Amino acid sequence: MGLRDLSAPVRQYLLITSNYWAFTLTDGALRMLVVLYFHQLGYSPLSIAMLFLFYEIFGVVTNLVGGWLGARLGLNRTMNIGLGLQVLALSMLTVPNEFLTVAYVMAAQALSGIAKDLNKMSAKSAIKLLVPAGAEGKLYRWVALLTGSKNALKGVGFFLGGLLLSLFEFRGAILLMAGLLTLVWLLSLVSLKQELGKAKNKPKFNELFSKSRAINLLSAARLFLFGARDVWFVVALPVYLAAQFNWQASWVGGFMASWVIGYGIVQTLAPRLTGRGKGDVSGNRTSQNQAPSASTAFSWACYLAFIPGLIALALQWDFYAQASLIMGLLLFGVVFAINSSLHSYLIVSFADTDGVSLDVGFYYMANAMGRLIGTVLSGWVYQVHGLEACLWISSLFVILAALVTSRLKLKSRC
Repeated sequence: MGLRDLSAPVRQYLLITSNYWAFTLTDGALRMLVVLYFHQLGYSPLSIAMLFLFYEIFGVVTNLVGGWLGARLGLNRTMNIGLGLQVLALSMLTVPNEFLTVAYVMAAQALSGIAKDLNKMSAKSAIKLLVPAGAEGKLYRWVALLTGSKNALKGVGFFLGGLLLSLFEFRGAILLMAGLLTLVWLLSLVSLKQELGKAKNKPKFNELFSKSRAINLLSAARLFLFGARDVWFVVALPVYLAAQFNWQASWVGGFMASWVIGYGIVQTLAPRLTGRGKGDVSGNRTSQNQAPSASTAFSWACYLAFIPGLIALALQWDFYAQASLIMGLLLFGVVFAINSSLHSYLIVSFADTDGVSLDVGFYYMANAMGRLIGTVLSGWVYQVHGLEACLWISSLFVILAALVTSRLKLKSRC
């Protein structure tokens, strides 16, 4: 069966997912290239974190404004704008090394942050419009597949970044990625013709902020959840692996890649792992058709809260430090992936169909804010207090996410 033989919604889903995949590869590779290259140049952990400051700040703004743009212009247009901006951001980094100052790289990362969140907001919002109303089990599976596959490919991007840095050095790696993504962008401009996500009533700019209690609570929980990951993941962990265990760049990239790939695979399996199967009238179990509740997200957040603290204790007591760190973070990745997948489903489920990108954009604004807080803390706390402190903050953030989630009720839109 060819692409033309598929239904229109499935074709759109596949095209959107393919765009998202291609973008994610370059985003993951660029993140690892920047961290490892500037660590090699002798930059401090806090300085490296600052390189991503505008990336995260503009991600916050983009998710908020991007949701409004998606509702007015259509999600296909915002996705293509995101791809074009990423090509521009990569091209900015192909200048000679003497021009790669902190301020210049921060500016390029700002464009990349805008591009990434336009792309993600467009892809996540589009799924709501491609799944029939009331098919919550199918919606959960489609969201889990998109999110999980994206994160698995981001992990491949981390590995790719470390490998490309070893093979082609920084400028050569960037040139290669910019060329390949340009081809994807041109194909997307031709292929994505169906307009999705335009609101029937054009939203006003003052409608950017969500008025739904459920969306607000879920957004707050997302902020703390992703702050809990990035406080150790973005800067502290790769620098720690290179500095304390003397890992080479390709090894660091390989481990970070494996972590994110495994995390993405678990996300795609989340509907099976969290299914609350109920028997139908014939006695058959239908767990894959059951949608999770907010209480499911609360339970999994409670499981996650213990893991970073246990890793921190193992490091403080020097209890097989390297093995404890690696195994502990792999376990964290599994439980975090399920938490993330549950949240991704709940936001799409809670969002209004008309102007869906407004709710999704607001939610991912909180996601970006959590990454911003986590990124800054990752560099500063690691430089001042070490990786153990980053992990304790991670546990605290997960506890806060669980407390906020406990106030949610499924489908409550107050």
